[in-house]
Amino acid sequence: MIPAEETFDGTWPYPARYSKAPGFTYHYIDEGEPGRGRNLVLLHGEPTWGYLWRHLIGPLSKRHRVVVPDHMGFGKSATPQDRSYLAGEHVDNLETLLVDELDLRDITLVLHDWGGPIGAGFALRHPDRVDRIFATNTVLTLGLPGYEEAFAANMAESAWFRWARAAHADGSFEQILGNAGHTVTHLMLALQTIARPEIVTPTWIRAYASPFPTPAECRGVIRFPRQLVAPDAADAPPPPDPAAVAAVRAKPAMLVEGMRDTALIPRHMITAFREAYPTAPVIELADAGHFTPEDAPQTLLALLEMFLQA
Repeated sequence: MIPAEETFDGTWPYPARYSKAPGFTYHYIDEGEPGRGRNLVLLHGEPTWGYLWRHLIGPLSKRHRVVVPDHMGFGKSATPQDRSYLAGEHVDNLETLLVDELDLRDITLVLHDWGGPIGAGFALRHPDRVDRIFATNTVLTLGLPGYEEAFAANMAESAWFRWARAAHADGSFEQILGNAGHTVTHLMLALQTIARPEIVTPTWIRAYASPFPTPAECRGVIRFPRQLVAPDAADAPPPPDPAAVAAVRAKPAMLVEGMRDTALIPRHMITAFREAYPTAPVIELADAGHFTPEDAPQTLLALLEMFLQA
């Protein structure tokens, strides 16, 4: 858990806010004036935290309210030892923050990696609170038939998931991810792809390694991939309500895809997105990898602003 006052040499200048409502210390930032512009909720994935969005938060908060939570076990949020860390539990935490504490409505969800399933889970519970969905290098788990086929094809081809399956088979999976403070940036570069390696500075490495100083603080970063490479029957979420799925599919949506992604293979993710949103725009960024907010922040910002104005 990163200390509240840590700014990583001024690259993360946003005041920390905390909620205790989910039963642990849940960190988020809340920038911009409430009631002005749109309510944007930016959700990170594996193995990042809110720091992923740092280039977008300042410009967006000049015109909109911007809320960026750190999922349980990531960033400046605590890592309780008595939780399952399944995706549904992260949806529970997000629901407590956005609904019970902040009472946000007319939400634009901005989703990356595991932020997609978590954001989709929230949208299915509260379609009346979600206005639109902006996705980048992620999947939206809406229970549609084509998703399973597309994701199975991704699992077979993905560098990340090929490594994860092999590491689980030889017993090194939890050892490597349990030392994420030392391995996380290598995994990001080698298995998910940072297309601009020049951005990887000592400050950048410290920012992404700091949430994981001990194996006990790596529960979140272990559980996300493990529920896919070694799922238990109890891990499977219940099928979503068809009426909620229809309501979420009726929202304006957009996908921006970094085409050099080696974890979520673009052609499979585009197929899955079009299954849900056949007429929504899909923008392909040829020179971006998995982490589009790192590789192409200004392009991503411009596309998001265009989407918000459309």
